[in-house]
Amino acid sequence: MVRNGIIGAGSMLVDHVQRISHWPEQGWLTEIQHSEKCSGGAALNVLFTLARMQLNLPLAGVGMVGEDSDGDYILQLLDDHHIDRHFVQRTASINTAMTQVMTTPDGQRTFFHARGANGKLDLAHFADVSTSHRIFHLGYLLLLDSLDVPDDQYGTRSARLLAQMQQRGYLTSLDLVSRVGEYRPLVVPALRWLDYLVINELEAQSLTGVSLRSPHGLAGPEAFAEAATWLLQQGVRQRVVIHAPEGAWGQQADGEGRWQPAWCLAPEEIVGSVGAGDAFCAGVLYASHEGWSLTETLKLAHTCACFNLHAANALDGTRPLAEMQRWMDQAICVSRAEEAGRITSAEKT
Repeated sequence: MVRNGIIGAGSMLVDHVQRISHWPEQGWLTEIQHSEKCSGGAALNVLFTLARMQLNLPLAGVGMVGEDSDGDYILQLLDDHHIDRHFVQRTASINTAMTQVMTTPDGQRTFFHARGANGKLDLAHFADVSTSHRIFHLGYLLLLDSLDVPDDQYGTRSARLLAQMQQRGYLTSLDLVSRVGEYRPLVVPALRWLDYLVINELEAQSLTGVSLRSPHGLAGPEAFAEAATWLLQQGVRQRVVIHAPEGAWGQQADGEGRWQPAWCLAPEEIVGSVGAGDAFCAGVLYASHEGWSLTETLKLAHTCACFNLHAANALDGTRPLAEMQRWMDQAICVSRAEEAGRITSAEKT
């Protein structure tokens, strides 16, 4: 079988994005300046980002939505983006998952989440998933109740699912949700069944115990390399990528590691950051699917995240790949020119 394409599985929800004037103290009022709704969750954000990049890549979703207006909205969006929704099932017992996203003028966002139908997604819903797609991406672990439970053989049901997907011939990928608490037992068993792991610095810090961010700022690349090495030692087969607003560390199983700074944006250019991590992940998945080098993979991922920041929701900032590549090439030229200027100044002194 010649494999081609990406499956996005797991969290499917509707983001109700509220742009507010400021974050209030408890008990006080703040003004909602703009409201809109958009699809959300790891599976949909990754799939729709890839679809809007116009890659001519087969895409499919696996998930669970309710028999309600939010569920109708998600299914219509999947059809509009020409994404195979054969494995997206519906339930009348619970509503579609939903998040109220509060976005402040500086782009920071706070989430109020109802897990809804995502909590019902279980192993049985993946029993017939055997397609010719190349990559199977699952997210967000820690928000999929039926998969985030112990399993006598694999450690967790999510680990069993990823093992099954590998055994069916897929390359597997995983993303987490950022949450407070000790969740290593729910994640570590899945790592040995992964080809790709794409997480942020706070999630990596909680998993590995390596300090990556403190009140004093972001740790250096050496700390990121230490955390990535630990994650690879748990069994990730190909790539670990740890991203932060300032940059990202990518490391491959053969030992190659790379720190890639994020592209710089002026504060006034940032409209929102909803789904920025998923946009970054979509870039990693596409570049990995195509066999791009680690450096080029990280550059594309940063570019996808950068374009995401220009919109209040998770999708409207995405542009076709060709357009983003042109922008990326210009950004690289500017960065090289700035670096050459610094070197020249240093030589003169």
